[in-house]
Amino acid sequence: MSPLLTAGRSARTAERPPLASVRDEGPAYERDVALDMVRRGLFAAPALVAAAWLVWGPAGAWSSAFAIGLVLVNFLLAAFLLGWAARISLAALMGTALAGYLLRLGLITAAVLAVRRQPWVKVMPLGLSIIVTHLGLLLWETRFVSISLAAPGLREKGS
Repeated sequence: MSPLLTAGRSARTAERPPLASVRDEGPAYERDVALDMVRRGLFAAPALVAAAWLVWGPAGAWSSAFAIGLVLVNFLLAAFLLGWAARISLAALMGTALAGYLLRLGLITAAVLAVRRQPWVKVMPLGLSIIVTHLGLLLWETRFVSISLAAPGLREKGS
């Protein structure tokens, strides 16, 4: 490699710290976005639980309510983990995003397996409610983020 390229490369890396040491010192927006999603989830939950009641009876309603609770806790846990990791470094953030996803997926699986044989649980409304709640809240939040270029809970006051 030519000395000019080597010199230019070392000058660029001297200006920029390595990714593993960069951390996010700004406000933790993850919590605000997760709380906004939980608020919307609690707003939509009665309709989903009522629909499950109509189709599967009381066990369907309890299953749906349990599923919605799992999803909302999942979003809060994701926000906590990502906010915590962002304060350490961007490399920790990336690792936590992947490991946290696997951990949270495992926790949801464990919770479903733990209750699946209970008399108040029907597996179909439980599974459907997990899927519909996750996708519905993510799509709802994405719609607002793409319209405002900021999450609804993050808009500046007065705008």
